[in-house]
Amino acid sequence: MQYVTLTARCALGLIFLVAVIGKVRGRDAFREFRLSVPGLAPGLPPTATSAAVVATESAAVILLAVPRTAPAGLALAGAVLLAFATAIHLAVRDGRTAACRCFGARPSPAGRVHVARNLALTAFAWGGLASHLAAPGPVHPAGAVIAMAGAGVLTLVFVFFDELADLLLAPSARSTQ
Repeated sequence: MQYVTLTARCALGLIFLVAVIGKVRGRDAFREFRLSVPGLAPGLPPTATSAAVVATESAAVILLAVPRTAPAGLALAGAVLLAFATAIHLAVRDGRTAACRCFGARPSPAGRVHVARNLALTAFAWGGLASHLAAPGPVHPAGAVIAMAGAGVLTLVFVFFDELADLLLAPSARSTQ
């Protein structure tokens, strides 16, 4: 079970790291992210909310990187991802046009694909936490390499989830997001 935890820690840490870097890679990137906030979190101050999101994602990266704080990192990651899924769901339900700047770079209209991605990541985070709580223990180096390789693949899948959805879903399914 410790390998599930390690895979979750590595993948989520990398996913959040890519998200943070995408949002703060430059003044324009952060400004674009800040401008997308009202569509997903109406009524909240965009600058403070943007800074809080980046700070929280950064905290998750740090917590996930340290074995002693990894359970807190998994719990934080799961909570943040559930909040993101909820915000996107509410925006879609209410008909608000919102851009997803999850990874900073390419904006895409927030939709059900983003809700599904965030819910899958939420389950992954909490599954990693449950796995840690059920069977904490040492990790064999060969198992760690396999877990980290799996985390790399999962990171790519989730970072490029929009592009994969564009390839795999019929245009009519994409447009109803």
